[in-house]
Amino acid sequence: MLETLHRIVKEVNAASDLEQALAIIVQEVKQAVQADVCSVYLTDFERRDHVLKATDGLHPQAVDKVRLPYHRGLIGLVCERAEPVNLADAPNHKRYLFTHETGETSYKGFLGVPIIQNRKVLGVLVARQIDQRSFEDNEVTFLFTLAAQLAGAITHAQASGNLNTQSDLAPPKRFLQGQPGSPGVALGTAVVVYPPADLEAVPDRPSKDPDEEEDAFRTAVAAVVQDLMAIEDRFEESLPAEDRALFEAWLMMLGSDSLIGNTVRRIQQGNWAPGALRETFQEHARIFENMEDIYLRERASDVLDLGRRILMHLQQKVATLDEYPENTILVGEEVSAMQLAEVPRERLAGVVSASGASFSHVAILARALEVPAVMGMSNLPVSRMEGHFLILEGYLGRIYVSPAPSVIAEYRRLASEDQALYQELQADKDLPCETTDGVRIPLYLNTGLLSELSNQGMAESEGVGLYRTELPFMVRDSFPGESVQVANYRKVLKMFHPRPVIIRTLDIGGDKPLPYFPVEESNPFLGWRGIRISLDHPEIFITQVRAILRAAIDLNNLRLLLPMISHVQEVDDAMLLIQRAHDELLEEGYQVKMPKVGVMIEVPAAVYQVEALAQRIDFLSVGTNDLTQYLLAVDRNNAHVADIYNDLHPAVLRALIQIIKGAGQYGKEVSVCGELAGNPAAAVLLLGMGVNSLSMNGGSLLRVKWVLRSFSHSRAKQLLQTALRCEQAGEIVNLLSNALEEMGLGGLMRAGR
Repeated sequence: MLETLHRIVKEVNAASDLEQALAIIVQEVKQAVQADVCSVYLTDFERRDHVLKATDGLHPQAVDKVRLPYHRGLIGLVCERAEPVNLADAPNHKRYLFTHETGETSYKGFLGVPIIQNRKVLGVLVARQIDQRSFEDNEVTFLFTLAAQLAGAITHAQASGNLNTQSDLAPPKRFLQGQPGSPGVALGTAVVVYPPADLEAVPDRPSKDPDEEEDAFRTAVAAVVQDLMAIEDRFEESLPAEDRALFEAWLMMLGSDSLIGNTVRRIQQGNWAPGALRETFQEHARIFENMEDIYLRERASDVLDLGRRILMHLQQKVATLDEYPENTILVGEEVSAMQLAEVPRERLAGVVSASGASFSHVAILARALEVPAVMGMSNLPVSRMEGHFLILEGYLGRIYVSPAPSVIAEYRRLASEDQALYQELQADKDLPCETTDGVRIPLYLNTGLLSELSNQGMAESEGVGLYRTELPFMVRDSFPGESVQVANYRKVLKMFHPRPVIIRTLDIGGDKPLPYFPVEESNPFLGWRGIRISLDHPEIFITQVRAILRAAIDLNNLRLLLPMISHVQEVDDAMLLIQRAHDELLEEGYQVKMPKVGVMIEVPAAVYQVEALAQRIDFLSVGTNDLTQYLLAVDRNNAHVADIYNDLHPAVLRALIQIIKGAGQYGKEVSVCGELAGNPAAAVLLLGMGVNSLSMNGGSLLRVKWVLRSFSHSRAKQLLQTALRCEQAGEIVNLLSNALEEMGLGGLMRAGR
């Protein structure tokens, strides 16, 4: 039966709409289990009933007409139990509901299995037999296994079919759900983008003239370099220098021996240019794909995108559209930052990507440009989206396809509210982040080579709360020398001077191997990484620390941050190496100063040793993303469990309180630099806890400031006490939503829409 199951799933996945998908299911399943009837009932969550959507064996005219109320009949029983119901004589069961319109009164045997996705019973797959018959175990497990695999395919087929027609199951107000990428509301026309060349489809082929192939490859690389420089020039006024570093990173990759040199080597070894290109770029993409850090893992798509661009020029294809409509909403299976950058800014209204997450370059760039974006729209029939009118809500990660006029009117109103909100936020632009009762809480920025800053954030921040140093190491062919690192760090220190900049030491290894320093591990999530690799290779750590200290000469705005601390001995050993680097530089005549040193609290073990850590360092910075992930044992990038990742979980709040309390015993400051800090509602709880500062991306800064300036410190502490009595994250979210609504700040939440 396994072969039959795979064949059915494949055919359903290829269906153009819901009707065709369901027709395939009932026909194939009827034959596979040799039933007399096979039918599919789907749940209509708005009308609260189950509708017959397809059948092979019952009266075809009953399709879309027969509806069974919730909790009624055997279909309702299967949905209630969320498990198979197998009956030899169904009409004699007390829950049996006769429906003469289907012509099923003569059937005895009944097998119903639930179709479930994300804990919701989407419908029931039913097999019937005229004679009394209990279906065999292998038939039950076959239908059960098939139904489990069909849920996603049915959802996708339903979305695809609804592009052309609105069925009873998809009224105009229904939406498709993805992940928030960049906040805001956009209304516009879908323009579908796709990779300019199919890198995966390129075969290996012997090269007749390696030198000629190499020349063609280098010419294509030079053309891509020119393309990137032209795009960078176009964004010179609309993006700050730190965000334009994205293009510099791409250019660095194209100057990298590990990419260009390895491709040339493969060409000279006999592979033709496209084949050598594919092999090299896929090899480098896999390095990024195997990383735990989602910010760095998303870089794999950038490597492949560069490879496709080079291949495009090798094949002499045109990649861009000549014209974009007004209010373009860019849609693709995997929209790249380069594709987004090609759209004139005045015509770009929004971005929808079937894959990707909030840490992908396209999401970061969308936030910097203040363009709404939705990522991870896995059920989106991308190939059929071209030209459709879309509503995109970046707050909750939703899109509406060809919506009704009433929905359009509602979202035009919301877009106007957003614009009004933006104007209100600007009123606080030059004001300090201070509560109504006079408590100051500085707001800082998270940044790196590929920045999450915006023009607004650069001016508004009181410094940098987290500067990631990994990317300059990732895009090179060997460890960067001390002078190269000095130039990188001094640039950011000068850019924010005299505001403080917290530079985190190298956080690589294990899950984030460098091309020139590979690490193979069976469990990289808990492996050789961060401070562990720095201490095992003091030559790497000392070189970086020397560079950081030299970069801060005469600026005096440096703070140093140690990542992934889980033992106090790690702090002791790191401090000795930092002191050694400092002393060496003094001996060499550099007028360096010893900076304040802090540790990141992102491992539960550090929470329970916070007092011991606080005695050894100057400040603590809490990385709530990893701390939440480790506390809840949830990979937030795994679609099966992502919905239970919640940084407002009571356990997370209590861990934060323990950190602040432990640090307070020794007078040490605590900052929060995870996504929780950029959540305007959650910031109120952090204020109530006594957090000393918050660090976030630039797009969140004014929103957080606006909320904190509207609350008193005493009110924040009251909300915290109420939140600590909650047992579920959902209760805390509702509590904060209601509190913001009472203050007239509900526009910042967008919850429940």
